[in-house]
Amino acid sequence: MTDAPVHGTWEPAPAARWEDAFLSGNGHHGALVFGDPNDDRVIVTQHTLVRPNGSEDARPPQLAAELRKLQDRLLAGDTTAAESFTDNRPLQWVQPFHPAFQTRLRRQGDAPGYRRSVDFTTGETTALTEGWSSRVFVSRADDVIVQRVTTPGPHLDIALDHRLPGAPDGLGVGQSALLTSDGALLGLRARYPGSDLACTGVTLVMVTGGTAALAPPGLRLEGAASVLLLTRVRRHTGELDVIEEGRALRDLLPDSERPYDALLARHLPLHRTAYERVTLDLGGDPTERALPGSELLKRTRSAALLERLFAAGRYHLLSSSGLLPPRLTGLWTGDWNTAWSGAFTTNANLNLQTASAAAAALPEVTEALAALIHRQLSDWRDNARAIFGSRGILAPSHTDGESGHTYHFSREYPLHLWTAGADWLLKPLVEHDETHGARDPRTAAALAEVAQFYEDFLTRTDDEGRLVVVPSYSPENRPANASWGTVNAAMDLSAARHALRTAAEYHPERAAGWRALADRLPPHRVNDQGALAEWAWPGLEDTYDHRHLSHLYGVWPLHEINPYDTPDLARAAHRALELRGAENDSAHGHLHHALVAARLRDGERVTHALGQVLDGDFFHASLMSAHYPNRHVYNADAAHALPAVLIEALVQSTPDRLVLLPAPPSASGRLRGIRTRFGAEIDLSWGTTRTAVVRPGRTCRVELRTSTGARPLDLVAGEDHVLTPGTW
Repeated sequence: MTDAPVHGTWEPAPAARWEDAFLSGNGHHGALVFGDPNDDRVIVTQHTLVRPNGSEDARPPQLAAELRKLQDRLLAGDTTAAESFTDNRPLQWVQPFHPAFQTRLRRQGDAPGYRRSVDFTTGETTALTEGWSSRVFVSRADDVIVQRVTTPGPHLDIALDHRLPGAPDGLGVGQSALLTSDGALLGLRARYPGSDLACTGVTLVMVTGGTAALAPPGLRLEGAASVLLLTRVRRHTGELDVIEEGRALRDLLPDSERPYDALLARHLPLHRTAYERVTLDLGGDPTERALPGSELLKRTRSAALLERLFAAGRYHLLSSSGLLPPRLTGLWTGDWNTAWSGAFTTNANLNLQTASAAAAALPEVTEALAALIHRQLSDWRDNARAIFGSRGILAPSHTDGESGHTYHFSREYPLHLWTAGADWLLKPLVEHDETHGARDPRTAAALAEVAQFYEDFLTRTDDEGRLVVVPSYSPENRPANASWGTVNAAMDLSAARHALRTAAEYHPERAAGWRALADRLPPHRVNDQGALAEWAWPGLEDTYDHRHLSHLYGVWPLHEINPYDTPDLARAAHRALELRGAENDSAHGHLHHALVAARLRDGERVTHALGQVLDGDFFHASLMSAHYPNRHVYNADAAHALPAVLIEALVQSTPDRLVLLPAPPSASGRLRGIRTRFGAEIDLSWGTTRTAVVRPGRTCRVELRTSTGARPLDLVAGEDHVLTPGTW
């Protein structure tokens, strides 16, 4: 039993399914660790592994010449006009993310006293029995998967195995094994059918004691005391020089009698420092804190469960962020047939997963998102020109991480009409700048390009002279009485206003024109049920039973609509939230609902939305989540978004406001290390007494909002400000 939250999880049996395998990652390579003493499997993944499917050269549709005609038809009341705004291509998916292979270490022996675990503070997974152990981590310092097995038994067979579920027919597999003076070098190349592209994995095997002999496709060890494996995988054209890759792996080995420990010591400062910046303690029961994850998941109202899921969510989010931000599956999959191509879906999923980055002190996540964005800006410019004939940038709804072109769309999913994507994707970068008090010139440049897009796109007006967003799309819903592509979706209005005003803040020399353009956009509409309408255009009727909450974008992630500055609109937004259904019970829908509810200070609704996920059996034993109830479809949305929900329920901030305990999910607890958008760090405790310690990094005055009202809060850089009972 423990008197503190557990920063890890454990199980009393090996993983029988890849979904239950414990996870490790460094934002480049990932590992799914089964921990079976007699078939010790580690599935290897890498962020760039996407399989060519014919879409790698796909371009956005050339539709700009037809835009004016479409706008005329929509404004004239043709509610299905947007269905013909297409080049008639079939729905084309982005290149699917896939696993590389699995390392397999097979032996025969008993496994008394078995236990497997993962330590969130180190990123290390461990499996133990009497007389045997296997430890795995993915190094942030050296970008390599490291595994050490001790006392492996009299015989141990080691091989790289490409045979994973869904591997395509015609995969060109080649394997190599070369004995070295202290072990072996193993290679596995998988060439994609009909392509010169391939992925190749290389494993350096270092053996202590015993003998090694080739046993194709791998090797057999006899009487070894321990074995160390270093593994990398690359996606490439032509052939990869396995010998040279092996030399690079050998160069990583420290001059130490304990190379595994030395490699781990190089990794820890990068991983542990990031993970430990923020912690949550909800006073969980010590007995429940000691339970294995699969048992704790059955205690759906347990504070210990929320503590562990918060910790696991931060761990998995950090571990999947580096070269790229997390995919729909984070950084992990054990199946080549990954749902929705294992893509980056930018109209809710990626956004929800990365929502806690600034507040939860994970700039590594924001930097990964920024890397994806800046790598694709040229493609975003192509999208704007091809579809809308505009300057500036237009983000796609789906990307495989390589191409940023918009080509994934259909009649039912006219994602090429969505114009709000760039604003939502850039929002975390802006929050990062606010939190750290310095503006990234790359973010400033991208914001200017978003504003340029709106300068060219926002040319049509209504009868009162207000600008009109046409065509307009509210992901992934449609009006009850019209087709999907329409006019003045609430999300598009909020995004356009926010993008223009944010660009103006970054570029004061151009601020007047962009603010004037934002001011010409129409207000939101409240429908006859008192709810914020999903489409502000008169006559378009709401469809309430839907998993997405795009129309409440002004509430979350923006602060355009809030209970303090816009109380009437906040009430209308709350009514819209009350009327919203869950449709197909997608995890992201429930947690999106909770985030909006937290902004609207509705703690009961936050708790209910969390309960839908916890009661719905959304989490695997690995504490990675699923998209649907009953652990159906491996998906990182719930795992990565849950920390954001808990933080938003406890602390919210803008550059000039601090909101404490707007919708607390528990009666008592402690939250440490939260960052605010006015540059302060906060430690918060609540229960019979409430205390907040504010550590400002810069001098400022903000408005403090609590359940008792509002007051100014003057902060001086470097001076802790303690809020005690009676002061808030």
